[in-house]
Amino acid sequence: MDHAAPRTDMIDLINQRRSVRDYLPRATDPDTVNRLLACAVRAPTAMHAEPWAFLIVQNLSVLKTLSDRAKTEFMRETQRMQSKETNRARALVAQPDFNIFYNAGTLVVICAPTTAPFGGADCWLAAQNLMLAACAESLGTCVIGFALSALNQADVKAELGIPPDMSAVAPIIVGTPRGETPATTRRAPRILGFV
Repeated sequence: MDHAAPRTDMIDLINQRRSVRDYLPRATDPDTVNRLLACAVRAPTAMHAEPWAFLIVQNLSVLKTLSDRAKTEFMRETQRMQSKETNRARALVAQPDFNIFYNAGTLVVICAPTTAPFGGADCWLAAQNLMLAACAESLGTCVIGFALSALNQADVKAELGIPPDMSAVAPIIVGTPRGETPATTRRAPRILGFV
């Protein structure tokens, strides 16, 4: 096995990726979506199960309805929670014109069977591949955790075509950023030790 130094372009790509929260309201073209999905399925997968399935939502009316539903679910689920982060999120969600998808025209929902023992982990690995591939295509992405509760409601799953025996795991918006997204700082890795 060749133990060459890591490719600088991959390291650069990892460092360039951002969570973009402002998009031009247009759908990502199908060829590009298919390229991103082809990269997503190259992710590591436990026992080579490849449990992932992908739902692509580009209908703006459906995205708006889903955003409104997700906001309602979030407010209901967090009504008794009190923390600085929860209060800040509730204030954001309470704004009538807040769109949880930040006006992006494409939502990719990575799903897995509810019985897949490592389905969640596999889907998140696929999600990272998808986001890095999107960054390489000069597209923005952002994981939208606000959407998960609504996406996993039985009626919403039925409307969107998510089978009852599958769960939405990783909802990711993809699109053309409206402007530049500045880099954020990260804490140094917390190392518990070398054993």
